[in-house]
Amino acid sequence: MREAGPRRGGGEPGGAVSRWLPHPLLSCLLAAVWLFLVNSVAPGQVILGIVLGLAIPAFTRLFWERPPHVYRYGPAFRLVPLFLFDVVIANIAVAALILNFRRRLRPAWIVIPLDIEDDYAIVTLGSMITLTPGTVTSKVAADRRKLLVHVVDTADPAAEVRRIKERYEKPLKEIFEC
Repeated sequence: MREAGPRRGGGEPGGAVSRWLPHPLLSCLLAAVWLFLVNSVAPGQVILGIVLGLAIPAFTRLFWERPPHVYRYGPAFRLVPLFLFDVVIANIAVAALILNFRRRLRPAWIVIPLDIEDDYAIVTLGSMITLTPGTVTSKVAADRRKLLVHVVDTADPAAEVRRIKERYEKPLKEIFEC
């Protein structure tokens, strides 16, 4: 919640800068993602990417209870390539499951006990799980201590829990929690 009190500059504690650039890293990421999506660095696309990168966080800033706080960036630089690699491998694995009609799937619901407490870290973990083909985050427990995840095919649900905790949750804890 915001504290009541006199407003300065742009109506936010940081003034005009925080009004137009409330989340600078998100703005850069959005602009970069736009350029990747259109596969072009034409001047018009660069300008549109910058406008989107500035506009989206500015228009949504009122919905952010608090901005995410990143404590360490190093683990993020290791996590992103690992995650992208896992997505590619999972795509291949799911394609193989689809093409192999004789193989019976071994679906499972797994519960992942969470060590992370930061809301942004929990949302990021759930999103990473859902973005990886073959897994979907279904529910976050009310106390935010567990995730319910559906896995399309697993021989060992406990190993799947350990894999998610080691590969994704541990780095997210380093990134979002001190």
